[in-house]
Amino acid sequence: MSAAPAPRRTLRYATPLVVAALLLGGCALEDDPASEKPGEGRPSSPSAGGAVTALAKLTVRESGGKEGYDRRKFGSPWADIDGNRCSTRNDILQRDLDDVKLADDDCTVESGTLTDDPYTGTTVEFTRGRSKVDIDHVVALSDSWQKGAADWAPAKRIALANDPLNLLAVEASANRQKGDSDAAEWLPANESYRCEYVALQIAIKQKYEMWVTPAEKQAMSGVLNTCADQRLPAPGEAPTEAPDRFSAPD
Repeated sequence: MSAAPAPRRTLRYATPLVVAALLLGGCALEDDPASEKPGEGRPSSPSAGGAVTALAKLTVRESGGKEGYDRRKFGSPWADIDGNRCSTRNDILQRDLDDVKLADDDCTVESGTLTDDPYTGTTVEFTRGRSKVDIDHVVALSDSWQKGAADWAPAKRIALANDPLNLLAVEASANRQKGDSDAAEWLPANESYRCEYVALQIAIKQKYEMWVTPAEKQAMSGVLNTCADQRLPAPGEAPTEAPDRFSAPD
């Protein structure tokens, strides 16, 4: 859809510096030299403009449907797009977990604690190989396909799948309950996170120029009615097109 984090808990969004790529753990080596370790903590400075204003600017239209959707069209799982020699899954685990312990490769997360999971509000222990923590695509890839991504070039789909802005460590069962639902169909059980969750989805859809359905916009507006001053997270530095060395089917 990441060194041990610095102070956390302001916004559980994406790191604006390093990170990016998707699916299946491990440390994938690339030809590019290693770069910095994943950025620590989360953005403390929101982008200009509120979530309500940003939502009003999104295109509204009906879903394009799931026909033709294939996960492979969003690139290889957990690719090392930022070239830091560590998979995106491990980058995000390092960013979002507390008390992270790494393997000898200084990349693979062996254990850690998801404190105050955004979707359930619970604390979840992570142990590699028997994890109860998933990395969620905040805007599900299937949802993105239905709202614009079906017409994108592969490089843009790969970028979305690997953008730290669109990735979040969460409790596994809640993530699987969500599936590919949009905000009209699913919201976190943790009501205190709903405003941030909706703002994050809006920021992602704004960055990648996706649309929302009428029902989705209505659901988002309903949440934001309880927090009219909710700001957007910063979009981060991840580009909206993946490097040429990555490919996916059209």
